Amino acid sequence: MAVLLIVVAIVVLLLIFGVVMYNGLIRRRNQVENAWAQIDVQLKRRIDLIPNLVETVKAYAAHEKETLDAVIKARNSAIAAPSTPGAQAEADTAITGALRQVFALSEAYPDLKANQNFLALQEELTATEGRVGYARQFYNDTVLGYNNKLQTFPTVIFANMMHFTKREYFEADLVSREVPKVQF
Repeated sequence: MAVLLIVVAIVVLLLIFGVVMYNGLIRRRNQVENAWAQIDVQLKRRIDLIPNLVETVKAYAAHEKETLDAVIKARNSAIAAPSTPGAQAEADTAITGALRQVFALSEAYPDLKANQNFLALQEELTATEGRVGYARQFYNDTVLGYNNKLQTFPTVIFANMMHFTKREYFEADLVSREVPKVQF
């Protein structure tokens, strides 16, 4: 009788332990998905601002068609990109590069630089870039916690049995990591 009680107690403890591990993994996975959704919101916000910026620049720098086309192309690529960290990071890099070119135009066109719509859009895009940066950091921190949980013992055994998989970080493209060269 005592042996039966011990066996039942061990089984109950193992079940409780399994439920706690499973719930912890689900909670972490949901945090990763929520963090990704926050990045997605900020990227879409930036994409929505781009047409207004292009129209404002067109009015002052109509012959800068190549630059404006590059911005529109980068925006369209970002809209069409799959919702994965790698694809979105690549699209993000393209948009960032294209926007840098547009903002560089403002130096060549003083009227554009003084335009209130342009300044407001530039400020809004700059604020959105900060939000995107924060959302990236939060997402990567959340992915780190989730991946660590998946790879630590004894959760790794349970996670493999339940087919939990590692998540991908949102990493900047190598091109955007290059340090600009300053020459005097």
